[in-house]
Amino acid sequence: MEPLRAPQDPQVNTTLSRVDTKPQPPTSGAPMEGLNPTPAASTPDQEMPLTIGLLPGETVVREGKAAILFPSANEVFYNPVQEFNRDLTCAVVTEFAREQMARRGVKVVVPGEKERVVVNLADEKKEETEMPTGEKGGEEPVVTASVGEHCKNGLRVLEGLAASGLRSVRFALEVPGLRSVTANDFSAKAAALIARNAQHNEVTHLLQASQRDASMLMYEMRGKKDRYDVIDLDPYGSPAPFLDAAVQAVGEGGLLCVTCTDMAVMAGNSGETCYSKYGSVSIKAKYCHEMALRIILHSLDQRAGVYQRYIHPLLCVSVDFYIRVFVRVHTGQAMVKNSASKQALVYNCVGCGSFHFQRLGKRTTQGTHIKYSAATGPPVGAECEHCGYRHQLGGPIWGEALHDVSFVQKVLSAVSGNPSRFGTARRIEGMLSMVTEELEDVPLYYTVDNLSSTVHCSTPPLLQFRSALLHAGYRVSLSHACKNALKTDAPPRVLWDVMRCWEKSNPVKRDRLSESSPAHHILSTEPIGYRPNSALHASFGVFLCIRRIFLQNSACRVSIWCRSPSGGGISSDLEDRRKQGQNKRKNQITDATQLKSFPCKRFRKVWEHYIPHHTLGSHSNVSQELSLW
Repeated sequence: MEPLRAPQDPQVNTTLSRVDTKPQPPTSGAPMEGLNPTPAASTPDQEMPLTIGLLPGETVVREGKAAILFPSANEVFYNPVQEFNRDLTCAVVTEFAREQMARRGVKVVVPGEKERVVVNLADEKKEETEMPTGEKGGEEPVVTASVGEHCKNGLRVLEGLAASGLRSVRFALEVPGLRSVTANDFSAKAAALIARNAQHNEVTHLLQASQRDASMLMYEMRGKKDRYDVIDLDPYGSPAPFLDAAVQAVGEGGLLCVTCTDMAVMAGNSGETCYSKYGSVSIKAKYCHEMALRIILHSLDQRAGVYQRYIHPLLCVSVDFYIRVFVRVHTGQAMVKNSASKQALVYNCVGCGSFHFQRLGKRTTQGTHIKYSAATGPPVGAECEHCGYRHQLGGPIWGEALHDVSFVQKVLSAVSGNPSRFGTARRIEGMLSMVTEELEDVPLYYTVDNLSSTVHCSTPPLLQFRSALLHAGYRVSLSHACKNALKTDAPPRVLWDVMRCWEKSNPVKRDRLSESSPAHHILSTEPIGYRPNSALHASFGVFLCIRRIFLQNSACRVSIWCRSPSGGGISSDLEDRRKQGQNKRKNQITDATQLKSFPCKRFRKVWEHYIPHHTLGSHSNVSQELSLW
């Protein structure tokens, strides 16, 4: 049977002189062919860098170590907001390459990094036991791999939807231990731009441009000897059409990186569309961002199970307007049987927001024997026991851990030890610090403001609410997906008991509550089995530290409304709109008459910050108001 072939663009033969339209098999002794027109053994004259001139209307965009040529027209997509995504990917792929190359007897060298990054002694001993014989006893690997150099036994990387090739160029310039990087795009203009950017950055010995359909390319490279070590998918929208081919084309234990930007579908706005794409029904809830992560993991595991493969998540984060997952794909028929017990349905109350889980399968271990059976349920009745409302059914979703904490700690240690490597290093540190503190075995989360809104009372302080759960004997952590979220193993009845005790000291007007409202049902029940303890828990100092790091680094977040248009150039209209509303407080107001009068106690601090007391002498009315506050 002949391999599947994608239709080729007729312009490719005339515009792309150095772009491959067919996948190249891996080579063992020489760099991958495609962009480099010279043989591997080149003379000094041939090693001189190629000079690429700018075409009319082109601009140069610099990110990391890459300098990318972009046309002024919207011909090729480029999003500067996702620099954090690309920085995090380079950090994760570097750590993945470090682990893989150590097993092959190769030591990777990253500029500006220490000789060895070890999180704790336990990890160091574990690494020594897993290393080859030549690396034990303090001996260094014979072969070293540096950034920008071709590694004979290195990793093969595929970027299926490369657009301008910025991510692939950064891989070639910033990630050590690579054998080849294939930057693929179906657009002829994009493939031509990738080839020019490879020459402009002098990485033609590593980077190969390709103009193929991404799915067809991965299907043709699904042979055991042809699979890629790393596959990166960052589509404009949903990655669903490429997941089936991706789980087959990635090698054994390989890294699969997937980005989803269709958050409207995965966050509950279109549950039926989410089911058609990912095989899971999304629901609207406060935990929708973490649920989106678990939906894509469920889809990946389900598609991999068809081919007797399974996934192991390394890092899954919800950032700005998209989600990003890094998973390893393994093969094993015995492990695939655990897939059903890893998936779960979600019962979400439409009244109070309480949720419960129902596993799809049951796994029982009896000595060395493992028994698989159907799960029993449901975990809830026809109505919610707290408010009397009905339940929504969502899922199935991934019910296991989202992160490999040991791997995340290695990435965090490498980034914090070399902060000048990435432009968004501080944000990466804050995000990964929060990830390492999350409860691994607790899916989804509650938000304190939503609990308070349900009973129509004031919001309790986050530290006090957390301390109450800790004193009750339960575990609590934050979540990177929401700054005021709480992940806890406490059942919903304990949460509502805490809110009932809080409402007694901060009472609401019961006569204004409707008898059919969730607040009336919840507050009409007395707390059972819970005694309020308002003292802060002993671990609140660590909690404050982690939360402060996360909030400081989340200040630089860019919302969904700041997504850039497709193309490297910025239109004049967009540039004018960006200028509007900027530097509003550049010229600080010193005259109190220019400010409005706000009857708010909190405004006093802001007023005193911008206007010293000695400037208020001539404004007696304002001084009197401040004294009253």
